[in-house]
Amino acid sequence: MTTQFNRTAIYISLGLSIALVFGVIFGAKFVFENTAKAPVAISPIKSDFADSPQCSGAVDALPSDFMGHPRAEVAEPVPAGVAAWASTSTDEVTLRCGVDLPLQYTSYSQPQDIDGSRWLEVSDMTPGSTLTTWYNTDHFPTLAVTTFDDARPSGLDSALDKLDSRSPSPAPAPLSQLAAGPDAMCGELEDNLPDSVADGYQRRTDINEKNTFVWSAPGREEIVVRCGIASPENYRAGVQLQQVNDVPWFEDTTLGEGTTAGTWFALGRADDLALHAPQDVAGSALVRLSDVLSAHTPAQEA
Repeated sequence: MTTQFNRTAIYISLGLSIALVFGVIFGAKFVFENTAKAPVAISPIKSDFADSPQCSGAVDALPSDFMGHPRAEVAEPVPAGVAAWASTSTDEVTLRCGVDLPLQYTSYSQPQDIDGSRWLEVSDMTPGSTLTTWYNTDHFPTLAVTTFDDARPSGLDSALDKLDSRSPSPAPAPLSQLAAGPDAMCGELEDNLPDSVADGYQRRTDINEKNTFVWSAPGREEIVVRCGIASPENYRAGVQLQQVNDVPWFEDTTLGEGTTAGTWFALGRADDLALHAPQDVAGSALVRLSDVLSAHTPAQEA
């Protein structure tokens, strides 16, 4: 028995299938391109110098392509001193001029050199976020570039030339404003501090501050330890303490306003000690420091 095929029907079906495939491809391309060209929403924030002549000049001097992305339209209402670049709705780069430097920018910070200018990297620590903001630290008003990854903002020389070449003053360094106290145990403590007190944080040795020790991580606030301080002003008998191994710690929540870090005071040792650390790595720092304190510093005399 011979099966007969209707060649015309087959050709029509094949043609329809090919047309459908091309329709899907071109439809996807149309959606992709229009999504990529959709205006980028930039919310207004406190930017006292955003409408300054310097910022206007900087925005006018921005490149049409930046960090591998074409210039994008900003959604209305457009805040002063902003710009955006985007390849897709998720691959966006935004720029603001005239913003305040974050409180994380202190004399302990380590800005990175990019094209001969200094930039502070600040990672967004919101769970699941990959955003990174780079703040320029040697021009005023301040430029801030937010990326969807940790790529460096290279190629802004012309815009920076429109700004004043001066560095805004950094915020007070963590723990630097605490009053000094006895420091008999601090030398022994320094000799036994670990190279790392949390994942990614490495010990720095270039802090010219007595009894102060700093660990740094890219895009993160520093972890700072200061030994030999006066008793914490806000500590009161009966307040809840956090016992870590053999060391009781008092958390002073009033000292962490405006940052993602907290401040803890080690009690019960011969001298008082303070720790400044981001909340998500403070647990690790408290454990490792408690081990060092227990092993290498004397307990407070009764």
